[in-house]
Amino acid sequence: MPSPRLVDLDYAAELVEPGSTVTISGMTFIRNPVALVAGLVRRGVRDLCVVDREPGFALDVMAAAGLLRCVRAAMASFELYGLAPTVRRLAESGEIEYIEDVCGAVIAGLRAGAQGVPFMPARGLLGSDLLRLHEERWGTWRRIRDPWTGEELVAVRAIEPDYALIHVHASDPYGNAVIEGPRFEDELKIRAARRVIISAERIVDTEELRGFMHQLSATSIHVEAVVHAPRGAWPTAMPGLYQADYDAIRGYVEAARSGRAVEWVKTNLKRLMGGSG
Repeated sequence: MPSPRLVDLDYAAELVEPGSTVTISGMTFIRNPVALVAGLVRRGVRDLCVVDREPGFALDVMAAAGLLRCVRAAMASFELYGLAPTVRRLAESGEIEYIEDVCGAVIAGLRAGAQGVPFMPARGLLGSDLLRLHEERWGTWRRIRDPWTGEELVAVRAIEPDYALIHVHASDPYGNAVIEGPRFEDELKIRAARRVIISAERIVDTEELRGFMHQLSATSIHVEAVVHAPRGAWPTAMPGLYQADYDAIRGYVEAARSGRAVEWVKTNLKRLMGGSG
């Protein structure tokens, strides 16, 4: 029986409401949900806030296309090219709000969201100016005391994004999905988000996944929509399938540094959609 969760890219993009908080899969130039982001670009979904530990290419494309209101991240990185160029420019000019975080706190917040608890304690955050900013401006951290030892800790408020956009290696039509290679925080994101949209290199029969049941990163109870998107992470890498396309990334960086990132995105939009556009 056909699954109503197996949808096309345009339908998936329609599910994401303007003004939402979004988290995205992978990091820097690895397994970004580029096809799903390209769908948002084509639809023109705006006023989004992205929360992630170390986003890269897909985040900058969202910034270049004018989709972002704010970013909360430990680092928006373009690896050997430095910081994400468009995000940096827009943050420095005040056109988007950049909420500076740290890796451990983002992971703690996602873990709290995934476990359904209001916060997660973390060490290593005391003594930083970020503590004051997160307490007073953003309301995302707060000093607490261990009730047993009295040790001062920082409670990181649960991160519960409205949407998680996750690119995977294989999924059945119901959202039972497998990620091969590094998973980063994606399994936490899937469980912390209120709604999950999956794009997959391959759509497979459920029977094919029976040998991977102990490796499933997402199951049908988490996932609202599944999109078939071959090469849906291009130009970022898909471990085991294809490498990052550094020629394309370099072209994007050069365009972004000369203020032409949005033209690069428009020119390459069909290719960014992979096999799903």
